[in-house]
Amino acid sequence: MNWTSPADLKQQLDKYWRRGDILRARLDGDALFPVTLRLRKPSARDLTERFADVADWVRTLREGAKDRKGFGYTVHWRQRRHRVQGANDLPDVITVDTEDDALRWLGHRDDAARFTRLADRTLATFPALRDWLRQRPLRALEHAPHWDDLLAVLAWFQAHPRPGVYLRELDIPGIHTKFIETHRGLLAELLDAVLPAGAIDTGATGVRSFNRRYGLRDKPVLIRLRMLDERLAVQGLTDLTLPVEQLARLDVGADTVFITENEINGLAFPAFPNALVIFGLGYRVEALRRLPWLADKRLYYWGDIDTHGFAILNRFRRAFPHARSLLMDQATLEAHRPVWGQEAADKRFTGLLDHLTEDEAALFQALRDDHLAPALRLEQEHIAQRWLLEALAHIDDLYER
Repeated sequence: MNWTSPADLKQQLDKYWRRGDILRARLDGDALFPVTLRLRKPSARDLTERFADVADWVRTLREGAKDRKGFGYTVHWRQRRHRVQGANDLPDVITVDTEDDALRWLGHRDDAARFTRLADRTLATFPALRDWLRQRPLRALEHAPHWDDLLAVLAWFQAHPRPGVYLRELDIPGIHTKFIETHRGLLAELLDAVLPAGAIDTGATGVRSFNRRYGLRDKPVLIRLRMLDERLAVQGLTDLTLPVEQLARLDVGADTVFITENEINGLAFPAFPNALVIFGLGYRVEALRRLPWLADKRLYYWGDIDTHGFAILNRFRRAFPHARSLLMDQATLEAHRPVWGQEAADKRFTGLLDHLTEDEAALFQALRDDHLAPALRLEQEHIAQRWLLEALAHIDDLYER
């Protein structure tokens, strides 16, 4: 028997709640009700062959209807004449006539009232949030217990656009900065709606870029480097870690700079005339664009031979088109077959890279498309040191290619 039951009807109505339709109409003052629900009814054949089942179905719908319970759905009847069973009143259309019928049936009367109070408080101060409330009413309701705290944060940023301080320095009465950290995703949606365009850095996207997007100071990016030539030592120091802003002012005079993805490779990098090595940045390699003195250096990027290694190389070369790759080639990969590994299959980079050389692009595509082995990777720390020394001995040839 596939005829509509009261539970089926309630499930249909619940979709109006879960989509936010009921609260959206409530906010806008629109007339959503009455709503007509789908009704699967017995056929003429059912009346002949399963009349007792049909009678049970009719009784079940009647007992669950508004006429009996005082709220919920209304059954609209239609008389059907049957050659065997005679004339019978059967359910023809099911409607939910009012918002109150719906809310009482679904058990959301208190939730709807709570949303209305929340929306009234919000729009009194931030009318620009009307569209957001229309689109995300259930998200607002989910955060109702601390909604006033969220509004306090919005008010503070509205009064102090792009404050230029660390998040922990914010002094918002009754609001711990941990609260802001925890709710950055939601606050970003709300701040985008209430702040003027000039107060938002639209180039900073995602939760991790919250500070930069709204003008808070970020934790400094620290860059670690080693001088590969003792003559470049800074007051006798050859291993330094500095904020990128300070390193931008420190050109030690090297003419060659190596960048390695892995920290151990940076620490083990051999001596090299008039050179230094920067290491351990991974995808943060873009921070190096803030070092103006790199523009006229010979640059070599050495990363893992895997999809992410080439993605990072591509990102680095976007900032420094003259950079060359080091030990990220087919010959290096083939020579180290015994230590091949695998990338996590669900975390590989499969996008397009437009700043690779022809040979680099061919190797990246072979890795991405599993032409050599499934999810193949060669981590740079597995490359033999003698292989690196040989490459460094012919580095001038590499740069002239």
